[in-house]
Amino acid sequence: MFDLFKRGPDEERRPWSERLKAGLGLSRERLARPLASILGRKALSEESMEELETALLGADVGVPATEHLLEDLRARWKRSGADADPRALLKESLTELLSPLERPLVIGPPRPFVIMLAGVNGAGKTTSIGKLAKHLQSQGFSVLLAAGDTFRAAAREQLEAWGARNNVHVIAQHGGDPAAVIFDAIAAARARGIDIVLADTAGRLATQHQLMEELKKIRRVIAKAQEGAPHETLLVLDANTGQNALAQVAAFDAALGLTGLVLTKLDGTAKGGVVAAMAASRALPLRFIGVGEGLDDLRPFRAGEFAEALVG
Repeated sequence: MFDLFKRGPDEERRPWSERLKAGLGLSRERLARPLASILGRKALSEESMEELETALLGADVGVPATEHLLEDLRARWKRSGADADPRALLKESLTELLSPLERPLVIGPPRPFVIMLAGVNGAGKTTSIGKLAKHLQSQGFSVLLAAGDTFRAAAREQLEAWGARNNVHVIAQHGGDPAAVIFDAIAAARARGIDIVLADTAGRLATQHQLMEELKKIRRVIAKAQEGAPHETLLVLDANTGQNALAQVAAFDAALGLTGLVLTKLDGTAKGGVVAAMAASRALPLRFIGVGEGLDDLRPFRAGEFAEALVG
């Protein structure tokens, strides 16, 4: 059985803001030196701006977002004067850029409210489902898990372990059709008066045409099982993939019509700036971010909070 909840006593006491800042430490370190070199200057030299540009690109902020942030920083510096704190100005600019992503998940009136989750192999999808279920329970909702990943035994075991420990219903089969499993799960949720169904799906690459077609089939079956469903379709992304995450968003959105994103594994990556790249490319809501293995290490995305943790 999987222990999804392991956490040391010291980590248990750390506030979320501290865990987020620690998780983004490697990304923040890339920006520290060029920002420090600007302090006390009466003008923004091309050398210092080029250094900051390199740092932003190194943090996977991407070219469009980097150009926007540098241009905006120059404008804010000009308005504020040389005594301005470049970190504060960059945080303001970054917060403004990221704000369109800050659209928290809202559970609407349909019951069951069906949330479908997809992603590539290893993105942390199954673990995120367990954490998301706990988050929703904490808001007073009852949850049922549909083990639609019928190919990977470990995925079913993870969901079943979570369900056993937290009294969450899990509908699973060993093998079989994933669409049928999710269809049965929705029917079971309706019969039991469950508020929310979280539907897991097997990891797949966007280039695997047959598997992407299977995702479309699952979505069609969900729509037959519950009118208007899935009510949310979330793509789980691994922050370590950096700019490749943008291609994943485009491909899965074309197949499924995504309503939001979940970004995992921000802890320990130097590519935390990819969130800015997402905002510059297309502002799909970033519903949740994850910075650790703990049960409460998945939280709703907040633009200002993220900018503070990334810039320091």
